[in-house]
Amino acid sequence: MHKPVLYQEIIHALQPHTGGRYVDGTLGAGGHARGILEACAPDGHLLGLDVDANALALARETLAPYERRIHLVQASHITLSAQLASLNWNAIDGIVLDLGASSMQFDNPERGFSFMQDGPLDMRFGINAKLTAEEIVNTFDEKELAEIIFKYGEDRDSRKIAKAIVMNRPLHTTRELVAVIEKASPRRGDRVHPATQTFQALRIFVNDELAAVEQTLPQAVASLRSGGRCAVISFHSLEDRIVKDYFREQSKALVNPPYEKIYAQEREAVVKLVNKKPIVSTEQEVKENPRARSAKLRIVEKL
Repeated sequence: MHKPVLYQEIIHALQPHTGGRYVDGTLGAGGHARGILEACAPDGHLLGLDVDANALALARETLAPYERRIHLVQASHITLSAQLASLNWNAIDGIVLDLGASSMQFDNPERGFSFMQDGPLDMRFGINAKLTAEEIVNTFDEKELAEIIFKYGEDRDSRKIAKAIVMNRPLHTTRELVAVIEKASPRRGDRVHPATQTFQALRIFVNDELAAVEQTLPQAVASLRSGGRCAVISFHSLEDRIVKDYFREQSKALVNPPYEKIYAQEREAVVKLVNKKPIVSTEQEVKENPRARSAKLRIVEKL
């Protein structure tokens, strides 16, 4: 089975132990979960969440040897608190979030995540997504498309690309969209494919990924027992900025000047930063899995 990104680093970060309770909020194929379950044997338990039914089915096969110690649910990690309550778990020892699309989603052309393969413009992680990428590129106006591509893809050619999309509608497949982008923004000589940022932007918008991260992080930190750890892998600057800023905010005590105490209470630091700078993949891992190149891991421990 293909190892997930930063596998050893995640196991080392969470330090799973016998009898512990852990959460994989982005289960995928179950790679990280498998390592956690092995490390917390014989009686540690794991809750696995994923909105993707295909991922969940594959994870059930991967984690079959640990069936008595796993609780798998087709749900978003934004429902973390409710899922823990349903298990009567008052606190957990660790949680991992591996954000973004998984390798198996990218590798399946029918999902529409990859600009390297032809397929329908879908890009939904699960059934909760209200719109497909096809609906967005064919119904949103030029200004809206430009804003999405710039905000979530940070593409300097967002206006050119949006205009080209509108002029060439309707677009139904990834290959059709890629052809339009390549013509509008060729960028010859660049290492990054010109469609990379637009595809990223559409995927983030379709699945409301940034809002999901913002909603989940407070739940994750609140659910940890003292000494418990939260480990988050992000793959682009927008996600990483949210994680970095939230972890830093929670690691600092809030001390208000005397005249402000009427309006706000002081707060002790909630977590400590395990790593001040993000952990990145080794050269060997990047060689074996090029998608690991942009991965950044941040870890905090509950005080």
